[in-house]
Amino acid sequence: MERRTRTYRGAVGLLLAGGVLLTGCSGGGTSDRSAAESGKRAPAPAPAATGGAPSTGGAAEEGKAADRAEDSEGLREAAPPDYLSTFALDVDTASYGYARRTLADGRLPGPETVRPEEFVNSFRQGYHRPAGNGFTVSVDGARAGEESGGWSLVRVGLATKAAPAGAERPPAALTFVVDVSGSMASSDRLGLVKTSLGILADELRDDDSVSLVTFSDEARTVLPMTRLKDHRGKIREAVDSMEPADSTNVGAGVRRGYEEAVDGHRKGANNRVVLLSDALANTGETDADAILERIDSARRDYGITLFGVGVGSDYGDAFMEQLTNKGDGHTTYIADEEQARKVFVDQLPAHVELTAREAKAQVAFDPKTVEKFKLIGYEDRKVADDDFRNDRVDGGEIGPGHTVTALYAVRLRDGASGHVATATVRWLDPKTRAPHERTGSVETGAIDGELWGGSSTRLQVTAVAAYFAGRLRGDGLPGAPGLGELATKADELARKTEDDSVAKLATAIADADRLKGGHADTGTGEGEGEMD
Repeated sequence: MERRTRTYRGAVGLLLAGGVLLTGCSGGGTSDRSAAESGKRAPAPAPAATGGAPSTGGAAEEGKAADRAEDSEGLREAAPPDYLSTFALDVDTASYGYARRTLADGRLPGPETVRPEEFVNSFRQGYHRPAGNGFTVSVDGARAGEESGGWSLVRVGLATKAAPAGAERPPAALTFVVDVSGSMASSDRLGLVKTSLGILADELRDDDSVSLVTFSDEARTVLPMTRLKDHRGKIREAVDSMEPADSTNVGAGVRRGYEEAVDGHRKGANNRVVLLSDALANTGETDADAILERIDSARRDYGITLFGVGVGSDYGDAFMEQLTNKGDGHTTYIADEEQARKVFVDQLPAHVELTAREAKAQVAFDPKTVEKFKLIGYEDRKVADDDFRNDRVDGGEIGPGHTVTALYAVRLRDGASGHVATATVRWLDPKTRAPHERTGSVETGAIDGELWGGSSTRLQVTAVAAYFAGRLRGDGLPGAPGLGELATKADELARKTEDDSVAKLATAIADADRLKGGHADTGTGEGEGEMD
């Protein structure tokens, strides 16, 4: 993933006027409504009126301003700063899992494999969850510390209702596409995949169905769609029969997997293709867009989503992410049996079932109180601001029990008081495709406390994870402590939260500190509005 320079984007929809203005309650309140009446191309939400600026005439007028002719001296007038941030929701966690594995092996992960949002989304946040379908929207934050130069962190948290108990969810029809190429020939790759599928065979219900496809230079069906009831032994035999072969033709595997998923499609069930691979494609089609184009009708007509499970110390992280993003799914990474059990037993309902399709978030910052801001991560999930309500533009697919966190570095104007931002999430109902929206807002008083030592330990864990990712990428996030200090903070938070995942975070940071040290760029750029 190409690193971006710190530039400032022109506005494309700053504080748009119109009757579709969504106003959140102050102090982190939320509001909910069906969005059907707003239309698929309605303007994006502006900040709440408590601190908002007057309309500048809408996106069309601003487009004219951005395209004004050069003056007599050959200088172009600068476009006004952009105070909207729009992105597709993402619950992937593979980047963090792979980074932990790489660090444990004594190597630093490549900066291009580090996606901060996947570090942040790997940890529990404790958000309030809705009683019904849809999302809750929580917005809070804190001052990043004196060394940050006046910056704060603002956390936007989205959560869906907890996953139903196993007996309550619809049946699943899962097609497993397993890489059996030569690069998978080790216990932590194909051996781990076999263990994972064995665990799953014990955990799935009698009315669930599975099929098994393997691929190396070619793809073949090892097991057609088969009900678990009275066939668990047959399924285990099929899993045990897998042996490593030659090259890695991911495209052939995915195509055959979707063919099997269509042949075994069950109405009323959750139909999904699960790709287990090190994603080191070297034969056949190796472009994610081209692979998915060939199975596009099956994916769209039957609503079959793609879930990617990465394995191996050498892992094609970017390729797997591209496949699953465009395949309306998610990615995760497993390095051992403990992680496999977590994914295939604890998280399976959230990965199989869907609560929301084409989900996007838009955060509107108030220019009267906010000087500039930066979304930490989500670089490859950004959406044009005026496409927020265009439901033909790809968003994210979210399941029950999922949380999504977006962390912003925000610099307030001197003496600012009042409204800071309004966050809106928009999604389509998976069955009816009806659009819905929910909003939340935050005031300056809700982000005025100190981050370190404050009352919200989960916000501090979020900050540590984001700062850790920034250090690994070499980003200059404002107020970021060095790796040694981050490891100490993570260790303290692990004791406070009694959370084993935070203890593992502390270990990973300490590993990185030994390999790299704490030096990183601390520049934050100049100007106003959104920072790239």
